[in-house]
Amino acid sequence: MTVSDWSDWLPRAVESADPETVAIWYLGCNGFVIKGSEGTTLFVDPYVGIGDPPRTVRMIPVPFDPEDVTEADAVLATHEHTDHVHGPSQAPILENTGATFVAPDDSLSVAYDDEAWFDDYDLSDDQFEEVAEGDSVEIGEFTVHVEPAYDPDASHPVAYVFEHESGTFIHGGDTKPAEEFADIGERYDLDLGILAFGTVGNIPDKETGEPVRTKWYNDENQIIEAASDLDLDRLVPTHWDMWKGLTADPKALHHHAKSFEAPRSLELVEIGDRVDL
Repeated sequence: MTVSDWSDWLPRAVESADPETVAIWYLGCNGFVIKGSEGTTLFVDPYVGIGDPPRTVRMIPVPFDPEDVTEADAVLATHEHTDHVHGPSQAPILENTGATFVAPDDSLSVAYDDEAWFDDYDLSDDQFEEVAEGDSVEIGEFTVHVEPAYDPDASHPVAYVFEHESGTFIHGGDTKPAEEFADIGERYDLDLGILAFGTVGNIPDKETGEPVRTKWYNDENQIIEAASDLDLDRLVPTHWDMWKGLTADPKALHHHAKSFEAPRSLELVEIGDRVDL
């Protein structure tokens, strides 16, 4: 069982919320919970693990215990990395709520094989749905489109575009700028975009423990390039808060964005914050 630093206030806040449009809470790392005006509740990449100290060290609170989540329609994964597909963070949500796990093939392989969720949790096959680029999935009041993403550190990353009567937004996972983004920006009127941002740091190698120069996320120029190609109204930088040695200051992005037409505004959120479409 996960020990939440904040008790159960965040799951209770989500459940009691009655948004007029769509409410989006930042869970830290690249996790979000999304709730529509009709009550449909989606989790994207929720992660409450502490990493793998001393290699990866969590720098932010654990904001909730997945066992405390009682309302969810789906949990979506953007790619197979452990801070995006993680049994202790996600399987209890599926078990308690009957939600569907929506993910590309390599992410499902983590759940089926690498972590063997079925051995530890009471789950059924029909709770798992494989998606790929070009697919669209109806989940309650949301239409979720699966779009290409570019993350050279992942084996099969995707981005998700969420369409709702109140607006449209994209969660890019850990993507860096992709040649498909200009096309995505033309096909959708994106009110908001979630993109990973970080710095370059020395992270111990998995095998040797020796420091290795590591860049897992967009730098200042890359995130603005991606946001510009996607023609975002609002940019929400993520992941900058998570790992020791790779944290960054998102306020610096104001300087990088000011000469571009898009993103038209920079929305800076901290773990636990809510934004609305």
